[in-house]
Amino acid sequence: MNGKYRVLILAYLFLSLLLSSAYLFLPSHFQSLDSRVRDFYFKFRGPEQASDAVVIVDIDEKSIKSLGQWPWERDKIAKILQNLTQMNAAIIGLDIIFSEADKTSPTKIAQTWHLDSKNLPDYDLILAQTVAQTPTILGYTFDFDVKNENEAPLIPAIFMQRHKPKMNFIPHAVGVLTNLELLQTEAYSSGYINNIPDETGIIRSVPMLIGYDMEIYPSLAFEMYRIAKGFKKVSINYSEVGVESISLGKEIIACDRFARLHINFKGPFKSYTYISALDIYNQTVAKKLIDGKLVLIGTSAYGLMDLRSTPMDSVIAGVELHANMLDNLLNHDMLYKASWVESVDILAILIITFIILFLVSYFHLIFLISSYLMLFVGVLYFNYYMLFSQHIIINVIFPIVTLVFSLVTILGIKYFFESRQKELIKGSFSKKVSKQVMEDLLLHPESTDMNSREVNASIYFSDIRSFTSISETLESPKRITDFLNFYMNAMVIVVEKNRGTIDKFIGDAVMAYWNAPLEVHNHADKAVQTALEQVGMRDELNITIKKEYGFDVDYGIGINTGDAVVGEIGSKGRSDYTIIGDSVNLASRLEGLCKPYKVRLVISEFTKELLQEEYVIQLLDIVRVKGKHKPVKIYEVQSMGIADEEKLAEFSLYEKAHDLYVASKFSQAELMFNVLYTKYQKYLYKLYEERCGHLKDESLENFDGVFEFTTK
Repeated sequence: MNGKYRVLILAYLFLSLLLSSAYLFLPSHFQSLDSRVRDFYFKFRGPEQASDAVVIVDIDEKSIKSLGQWPWERDKIAKILQNLTQMNAAIIGLDIIFSEADKTSPTKIAQTWHLDSKNLPDYDLILAQTVAQTPTILGYTFDFDVKNENEAPLIPAIFMQRHKPKMNFIPHAVGVLTNLELLQTEAYSSGYINNIPDETGIIRSVPMLIGYDMEIYPSLAFEMYRIAKGFKKVSINYSEVGVESISLGKEIIACDRFARLHINFKGPFKSYTYISALDIYNQTVAKKLIDGKLVLIGTSAYGLMDLRSTPMDSVIAGVELHANMLDNLLNHDMLYKASWVESVDILAILIITFIILFLVSYFHLIFLISSYLMLFVGVLYFNYYMLFSQHIIINVIFPIVTLVFSLVTILGIKYFFESRQKELIKGSFSKKVSKQVMEDLLLHPESTDMNSREVNASIYFSDIRSFTSISETLESPKRITDFLNFYMNAMVIVVEKNRGTIDKFIGDAVMAYWNAPLEVHNHADKAVQTALEQVGMRDELNITIKKEYGFDVDYGIGINTGDAVVGEIGSKGRSDYTIIGDSVNLASRLEGLCKPYKVRLVISEFTKELLQEEYVIQLLDIVRVKGKHKPVKIYEVQSMGIADEEKLAEFSLYEKAHDLYVASKFSQAELMFNVLYTKYQKYLYKLYEERCGHLKDESLENFDGVFEFTTK
């Protein structure tokens, strides 16, 4: 087995372990995304036929407008229950809580005013008697935050917990809000109406059972279903990981480990038959709409705030959640998140990772892309099929994450091995060209023209002063090499930091340029700033050199800006990416001029014209270098920034002296240069003073102030 496949197998094991661990230990971070994808599935599927066995009696805006503001007098509720019973409703479930006495009851009003209430109607008593005479199931609610000592309603059923583990998986409440005792004692049964949204605020599942005070209690929809089916005993079957199922006789109700029913929503708001409570009250509804039906009484009125969000609709009446749950129970098509689904999810992670590894390792790009897209669509379809055909919830986000993460990681590993050959080429080729050229060739080959082309570039030369003497001092070739490597490395770091390209090393000299092969904005400034930084670090550099080699080092830098030819230049067998031209030759000559003027940085007038930052710059001379016919102004760049008043006064006096010199007024210029040298002790002024002293005794015609150098 070669190294490539060994690493791919290790990558497979690593990815499988990493993604499986994330699935098991970081579920909350991905659950929201997973739920949202499932919401999309619901919308993609669209509405399904809702069960006609479930009917909603709606306390709607029309009913409130006609029968009065909510809450209504309890005798009106009683009349609605009586009318539903007369229309042969099978079971009536109330998504309403009557926790306080009816203050509008004549009996209550009389008692408040201390009047005789003996012959007056008591609306609460009327409702209680109606509840006792009708197939009505009351609603109540549990509290998970505020604890109280209230007793939950008695349930006419036996709840058996089989193989219950030590850990409580069924949610447990700490308080309960029930109906008036008068009503509660007359009801055959009750069910809680709690609907608990997830962290996104959307209701996707409903707890069928809640624990309270060491007992188990059913939801309103579950209790209505149990009574409709005539079961007296409810069995809760546990496994080690939670609730396995809920049994009613031989009937198995699928749920998750927390006894939640994941609702298979039938559609958006009003997917079920809605009948206005006013029409029931006035008996203007055909009996066939109610006959034998499971009836839920709730409200869709916005003012009563019983509105919820589901995957199918952002706003539906809370009572419709109970209708969906009843529908699922009646047709056994609720969604099922079994405990063994986690094993399937992890298996899917392992299989998908292996398939991606296989595809990337053995197939070309076109087949890989088409296969990957087919696999991606297949994962989505399989999840959709399992959800709506088998009613099993399996994770969809982790397979997608596995698809993406595995592809990226394995492609990265494959790219690493395929690029090793490129690295070998890079290792050899980078010895001939600069690092910048090499990186550009490898990263952006389409943007680099290796053929010769003309560019406007800033060219830089630096050279160590008195290197011959230094070589004699060091004696050992190894010490000379070590010294040069240390010095060159310090210079190169600054050049590369400022986006310069190192062209070559010429003995103790360094040649670099800016604006090729890639365009560099403000390349003249970049070159000058590089040189100033190198000049500024001389003292710090000499601390190490003095300690290691026993001497100080000094160097000069010349910079020129102009048009030059850059590209691959050389023979067929050997070539180099370099820069040539008159502007390059002038830059080399400028570096040589640092010595006669005893300065460390000389730039040409062409570089000065392109500078955009502020610098302290002084004209050195107008010169004609060897090999050039046209004179050029040369300058010393002393620092960045703006010159202070003293420096401005010095430059002003120097400019006047230089103007006298150019005008051939050598005696006057000599006196002024003497004053400058006496005050500032700068060698340039001494140089001009001596030059004027020689020239004033000579008979010169057509003097133009240009000093010609006959050597390099």
